[in-house]
Amino acid sequence: MKMNVLNTNGKARITLHGRFDFNTHRDFKSSCDSVLGATDVATIEIDFGQVVYLDSSALGMLLLLKEKAEHVNKSVTLTNCHGTVQQVLEIANFGRLFTIH
Repeated sequence: MKMNVLNTNGKARITLHGRFDFNTHRDFKSSCDSVLGATDVATIEIDFGQVVYLDSSALGMLLLLKEKAEHVNKSVTLTNCHGTVQQVLEIANFGRLFTIH
């Protein structure tokens, strides 16, 4: 999986490409840790526009990110969710935990 991180105007956007699964946990953690430590970031946006698959470990990574973000007073939003990604997030009731666009 390829990830891009862009920080602008108090928001960090992490754009994911490909499969979001256990094999990407180190890269995802590294990307998240960099924005969690940024003092100029208030919101972390995870862009799923190019994600073709996610599994339960990806859901776990999102939950850990949310927990860490709340600890440092940051919010997490999930954007560009469609198709299978949207279905998995709906089945897992992530709409109750995250703002999803």
